[in-house]
Amino acid sequence: MKKLFVLFLCSAMSAYAQVIVSDSAAVDTIEKPKYWSVDVKNSLLFNQVAFSNWVGGGANNVGWLANANYNLTYEKDRNLWENVIILNYGQNTTKGIGTRKTQDVINFSSNYGRQFSKSWYVSAGASLLSQFSGGFEDGNNPEAKKISNFMAPGYVNAGLGITYRPDENLTVTLRPANGRFTFVLDKELQLAGNYGLKSDGDFFLMQLGFLGTAIYKVKLMENIEMTNTASVFSNYLENPDHMVLSYNMLLNMKINKYISSIITVDLMYDHNQIQKTQLKQTLGIGLAYNINNGVKRSAKKYNQTWLK
Repeated sequence: MKKLFVLFLCSAMSAYAQVIVSDSAAVDTIEKPKYWSVDVKNSLLFNQVAFSNWVGGGANNVGWLANANYNLTYEKDRNLWENVIILNYGQNTTKGIGTRKTQDVINFSSNYGRQFSKSWYVSAGASLLSQFSGGFEDGNNPEAKKISNFMAPGYVNAGLGITYRPDENLTVTLRPANGRFTFVLDKELQLAGNYGLKSDGDFFLMQLGFLGTAIYKVKLMENIEMTNTASVFSNYLENPDHMVLSYNMLLNMKINKYISSIITVDLMYDHNQIQKTQLKQTLGIGLAYNINNGVKRSAKKYNQTWLK
């Protein structure tokens, strides 16, 4: 009888232990919410032209272009925090002419929003736009007159407004209260009239106005994606009709996992820089390395539970 009781007790304890282990395993397999969306695109592009006894003429040249594009987004409940980092630099070396830069961009932006309605956020944000190295007249010829440098100009925007973000492909931000701060930290360029500076020796210009920005991503077809970025700024205090306009298009054509072809187009108009429309276009093919953690914004319903 004692043996039967002990056997029954052991069987019961074993069954209970199995239930605990089973429940523990079930808990461990439950996927924890991921609040960060990470999308990273890195590329190193090359172009090259060579001639030998070519009657039509031409100059041998080789170029490279490095791009880093980071999109880091945090979303939990009513909180949305978006961060974008864009770093681009490229050079071209032509026989008989020398080395010239073809691309030079430093662009950081961060925007925090608090959701008050579906797809709408009260937001505050800041951004920085500048370049790595000096720019010169005559196609960036280092022997020509210098016209720009690192943080000369450097543009810092900071303001309050609203953000419309229905999904991960579209973001529109409107800031009726925005400060635009222009820095010219190269003493050679601190001249009256340069980038809106009022007097020789000035290194700083402050403007208060309206800033509107938009980012739109579209998949044209399999392995071909286009990202469009646009902005407009109007100064309330002086010449509000002299708006600062900019547009960037990036077309990414993926050949395979590690090779892509990229086309970029930049348009800009800034009355304080030059009273003409500025245009820049690049095309290259090369190595690409992308990182994506698979989390899509606004696809997780637990982030909008407060609306239910």
